[in-house]
Amino acid sequence: MAIDDDVLDWLLDSDPALRWQVQRDLAGDPPAVWEATRALVATEGWGADLLSKQDPDGQWAGGSFFPAGFFGSAEAEQPGQPWVATTWVLKDLREWGLDAAALPDEAEKLEANSRWDYDDLPYWGGEIDVCINSYTLASGAWLGADVSALAKWFPAHRLADGGWNCEAEEGNSTRSSFHSTLNAVRGMLAYERITGDTSLRDARHGGEEYLLSRNLLYRASTGELVGEFATQFVYPNRHRYSVLAALDHFRDVSLLEGTPPDPRLSDAIDQVRAARQPDGTWLQSRRLAGRTWFDVDVPAGEPSPWLTLIGTRVLDWWDAAR
Repeated sequence: MAIDDDVLDWLLDSDPALRWQVQRDLAGDPPAVWEATRALVATEGWGADLLSKQDPDGQWAGGSFFPAGFFGSAEAEQPGQPWVATTWVLKDLREWGLDAAALPDEAEKLEANSRWDYDDLPYWGGEIDVCINSYTLASGAWLGADVSALAKWFPAHRLADGGWNCEAEEGNSTRSSFHSTLNAVRGMLAYERITGDTSLRDARHGGEEYLLSRNLLYRASTGELVGEFATQFVYPNRHRYSVLAALDHFRDVSLLEGTPPDPRLSDAIDQVRAARQPDGTWLQSRRLAGRTWFDVDVPAGEPSPWLTLIGTRVLDWWDAAR
């Protein structure tokens, strides 16, 4: 799918965190070009802004998953949650392409200074929430932390239907969740890509099969749409599932493993194609409630540079295989 020159120029006129991916995935620039832009994430724009907000102890906002003082505060009674604490910031910086060298000794600082809100557990060991553990696994691999024990957690906590559910550890569910399973497989894929360790590949493939068997969209029990969230595209999506986020993961899998797109993705692809506007952009569906350090995308109803990048590269990948 050829991208319109005006849309490409619009995407290129953006923060380095977005621009290097546009150069690599859409513009076809050589590595020397997009790698130079990627290096700017540490010194310009959103990446530099987040780095400037780091606490001396290596955390952000004084906490691991929630900011210091959150529990019992008025903010805790508001919709959503704050997205400013350590885990969320590391997830953003990693996904924006920051070189881990910009965070020297970060793994050691968090080992010494950061504990989970759940049971005061040590940071790099993770806790009981699969989504939190997936972000921690990926960020630990990126920063060079020892997350080998955490890696073993994922196969041990898969549910019988093949996926994962954040509610399962509290005994509240025995069925997998689209949200939790996508987060789990994305974390495991990042771990494999960074470390080269393929020991989680079978578990990851099982979670991916859970999603594929439902065409990324449908309940196994009724064949109905799993929920409106599946076709509502959001950036930043944080923990939230959509078929666009899932397709971006399956594209990453295809590129890493050298495999073609699975035909069962076709219904999800149709949803992404239908959401494309006549001018070649995708609109922000909503913003997730909760405090952020700053905005990195547009309000609901406006053309989203991030969603347009992701939507375009997903369709390019799918169409090129055909």
